[in-house]
Amino acid sequence: MNILDDLKLQYRLGGIVMRVIYWNIACFIISLIFFYQFSIGQFDFPSWIALSSDPQVFMFKPWTFLTYAFFHDGFFHLLFNMMVLNFASSLFLTYFTQKQYLGLYILSALFAGVAFVLSFYLSNISGSIVGASAAIMAILVAATTYSPLMNVRLFLFGNVKLWHITAVILVLDLMQFRLGNMGGHISHLAGAFFGFIYIKLLQNGTDLSIIVSKTLDFFANLFRKSPSTPFTKVHKNYKKPTERSTSRIVTKDKTQQQIDEILDKISQSGYDCLTKEEKEFLFKAGK
Repeated sequence: MNILDDLKLQYRLGGIVMRVIYWNIACFIISLIFFYQFSIGQFDFPSWIALSSDPQVFMFKPWTFLTYAFFHDGFFHLLFNMMVLNFASSLFLTYFTQKQYLGLYILSALFAGVAFVLSFYLSNISGSIVGASAAIMAILVAATTYSPLMNVRLFLFGNVKLWHITAVILVLDLMQFRLGNMGGHISHLAGAFFGFIYIKLLQNGTDLSIIVSKTLDFFANLFRKSPSTPFTKVHKNYKKPTERSTSRIVTKDKTQQQIDEILDKISQSGYDCLTKEEKEFLFKAGK
């Protein structure tokens, strides 16, 4: 199995977190090819990707309220965000489902985008933002709101409470509010606020992520071809099953059992714990 096949298998079996990380990396590679200005060493994102605070821009490009949350303006910006995303995601998925995770990511990005646009418009400031930080903050704060006393082991610090980590990050955002990247910090705090509200509503029986789940299911069913089942005449076969057909069923059950055992191993210890033979087997079984 080559590296490309290994990446495909990780994407297929890694769950929603791995897919969101892959989407962010893919968008960064695309932006590096098409939007990076090597002469000045900066990204120049077009108005149909970055979220602008100018009403004449975002009103005619409403999709930018979501696209901005998958692009980053530097390698270290992407690296830090993906590290925090992976950390926060593992905590969130300890208690909630993958559909709730994706719904929170999308809804918090939209909410933070609206907060950024309104705050800049009311302050008569023009600017644009990119980055997944707002959605990441929502996921982190959501997990913290639900289980603030969870113990998290940090390198050099040992065991600390989850709310301590989140509080430090929020305080740092507030301290840097006027120093630069004001739009980014506004979106961070808005995302954190949405993560808090999401959990409080969820505890009262209202799951906002259902909006995203139903919308995605609607479009998935819209573009999914309904299988055409032609009329066929059915003949009953009263013969006893042969030994060969029984053998095939047993072989299929053993294969499925092996797949289930490998998937259980991934859920407990992660994809990297698999042997080369197990990765090869999963890749061939998925074809």
